[in-house]
Amino acid sequence: EYYIINISGMVCALCLCVSGKFVTGLPSYSSAILPRRNIMKVTMNKTLLAVAMTATLGVVSGSASAALFNPFQVTETNSATNPTGAQANVINGAGKITGNYVEDVTFVGGTSGTFTTAILWNAGQFVATNGSTVLPSQIGLAVQPTTNYGLYALLTGSGTYAPGVNPGTSVFTFNAGGSLAAWIDPGQTTTFSGTSVASIGGGTADYLIANGAVKSGFGTLDPTLPTCVSGGGINCGSFGTTTSFILTALGQNYFTGPVPFYNLSFQSGQFDNFTPSGTQQISGSLDASFGSVPEPASLALMGIGLMGLAASVRRRKQA
Repeated sequence: EYYIINISGMVCALCLCVSGKFVTGLPSYSSAILPRRNIMKVTMNKTLLAVAMTATLGVVSGSASAALFNPFQVTETNSATNPTGAQANVINGAGKITGNYVEDVTFVGGTSGTFTTAILWNAGQFVATNGSTVLPSQIGLAVQPTTNYGLYALLTGSGTYAPGVNPGTSVFTFNAGGSLAAWIDPGQTTTFSGTSVASIGGGTADYLIANGAVKSGFGTLDPTLPTCVSGGGINCGSFGTTTSFILTALGQNYFTGPVPFYNLSFQSGQFDNFTPSGTQQISGSLDASFGSVPEPASLALMGIGLMGLAASVRRRKQA
């Protein structure tokens, strides 16, 4: 149940709910019809509104509106605490990591049922927060063992699938759980083989930089998309997952900003065409970006601030 703050006839896009969860991004409709018991109307002038929104949004998102992605910093070097094998280099203002993936997924059921999946992702490049500018780095596809290194991740998960709204489409929903592990491959010596993408050999120097688990995910397969029909089965749908993202000690020397680092990773990618039945191997592109869940202390401060603001308005009205 949401407390909708009605400010001079507008529904605030920042709301608190009874259960204690924090909700952002609600649409700013000019009016809303909700059960009266759920609505708390607060009247305040434009100055108070500006102060409240600026302070609250500053805690939640900082300067997020200035970029498409949250910024992060990567330190490439070759030391005992950060042994990537690369030359010293600091990547500032990165917003996402692009790459490609291969997935082994097994479907159990007919047109609907359950699935289990194992995904191998190889990073290709760092991209700035504007979503388009490629940043110089020593990660990549070209094998130069003296400087280049690999970055890859393994994700396992499960979920359900069912027909989509449009004929011929399928939708996929991830369950919470599974696992995520991100690794550095100095010199790009690791090889990947076998029918399972989790079958890895030759990577004795690889080291873990982060782990996590799936929190949620959703995807849609649509073979009727123009990009699928005219592209020979390429780009036939899209998906996204959210995972927790916890750095190891070595990972903290690689992802060096912000401190503490983001605790969520967002993966977004596209499908090549496949049939959701039996065991399938799927490939496509996948990007990774990062974010954070607001800490309970921050949420408490925001709640106290809004309560204080409401009390101030009531006192002014009584005066």
